[in-house]
Amino acid sequence: MRVAHMSITVTELDALESESIFVFREVAAEFERPVILFSGGKDSIVMLHLARKAFSPAGVPFTLLHVDTGHNFPEVLAYRDATVEQLGLRLEVAKVEDYIADGRLRERTDGTRNQLQTIPLLDAINGHRFDAVFGGGRRDEERARAKERIFSLRDEFGQWDPRNQRPELWSLYNGKHRPGEHVRVFPLSNWTELDIWNYIEREQIPLPSIYYAHERDVFERDGMLLAVGPYSQPRDGETVAQRTVRYRTVGDMSCTGAVASEARSAAEVVVEVAASEITERGATRADDRASEAAMEDRKREGYF
Repeated sequence: MRVAHMSITVTELDALESESIFVFREVAAEFERPVILFSGGKDSIVMLHLARKAFSPAGVPFTLLHVDTGHNFPEVLAYRDATVEQLGLRLEVAKVEDYIADGRLRERTDGTRNQLQTIPLLDAINGHRFDAVFGGGRRDEERARAKERIFSLRDEFGQWDPRNQRPELWSLYNGKHRPGEHVRVFPLSNWTELDIWNYIEREQIPLPSIYYAHERDVFERDGMLLAVGPYSQPRDGETVAQRTVRYRTVGDMSCTGAVASEARSAAEVVVEVAASEITERGATRADDRASEAAMEDRKREGYF
């Protein structure tokens, strides 16, 4: 009797998806109070989509957390709130504005707030006793993020030591931590921006509209196209023009730039990203340009 052998093709996206789902399930098994950072940005949206797949048909067993700078794009906040309501999830919001109002933080002279997120983030982690915190960081984004493990230990002060990381041979993850410590978990570590967009196209994942080409009033500063808005105004000599743009990443409106684009669908964005020679953070995030070590300094202090 002849036995028929069935051939199964596993794509790169299938392998990445499987690894991420495994990470979510490992955390659910090892930790007591995990939380997912969810901003309404594309990476956190893909991360939530993977978490839903990991535990389907049950719901996502984790709380969501957003550190709100108060300078977010309204389209992204609307998406965040609609998603939470649709899926029946619990969302905790730590507001930078509250810290400024009561004097725990001061506004920066440049008006940006991304770098003010660390203390509200750490306070939220400590206050809710979260012991594992999922972030959407990817190794291709920036040099400091390329140094991260998938499970990244933070000490009792929320700080990261890049020289003291645990090996992850054979995809074995060590979640041990002492009281007061917690672990940052990066299930998208091995994904690239192109992988993210290919997956968004394959899975037909809805995104905030600003990720696709649209008309917006912008002005150029330091090689970036900043949107005209309540938190970003042109200076003397900076000309406002209506351009067709989209956003590769979203954050504080005052330091997140758009890129000229005609890509109005995920498939068109895939083509555009494949031709790009610079990461989205390098192209559109002014806060990461402060110095060569800007992101690593922030990560050491407790930022993602």
